[in-house]
Amino acid sequence: MASSASARYALSFTSGALLLREALIAAPIYLQERDWAKVRTRIAEDNLLQTRTRSSGARLGREVAQRLAALSVDEIELFLDATPTERGQLMWVAACRRYALIGEFAEEVLRERFLVLAHTLDYDDFDSFIRSKALWHEEVVDLKESTLIKLRATVFRMLAEAGLLSDGRIVPAVLSARVAERLDARVPSDVRFFPTDGGLA
Repeated sequence: MASSASARYALSFTSGALLLREALIAAPIYLQERDWAKVRTRIAEDNLLQTRTRSSGARLGREVAQRLAALSVDEIELFLDATPTERGQLMWVAACRRYALIGEFAEEVLRERFLVLAHTLDYDDFDSFIRSKALWHEEVVDLKESTLIKLRATVFRMLAEAGLLSDGRIVPAVLSARVAERLDARVPSDVRFFPTDGGLA
């Protein structure tokens, strides 16, 4: 069995960014249907995401369903009851869980830079991170430059939309008690995805 360090990265996260608007449409459907396939079907058939083409609607619907599926039912319920800040944090967690590359970047670069009092995060930090993964991930080595640029831009857009980065400066995350409680329920705690000095359970 391959170790988690050598498992291939999924790199299909360039549809949209944090997908907050899309998640607000998809989450209530899931709580009603409790079936992600039905969620995707309803989104595509009724063009609920209001995309210009059916294929782009289906692609975006599939992506938001995969992200939300990384959250527990309790977290999805919280997402719908949450403040805008909490929603951004929960969708950032969803992206980090769904995509190991994003989760590792959040933990190994974003959080670490915050903890050592490096207040900025830029494209060079992402590129260095990618190079550090090349030894174990040939799919990273084989990335076209255009794909790398798109992946990098998407991650930085996610960070901005989650309220964790502003004009290249890391914004410390302030987690509400109810969000922190759910993140701490995981082992290891998913607080590790945030620039915060809060303890990890």
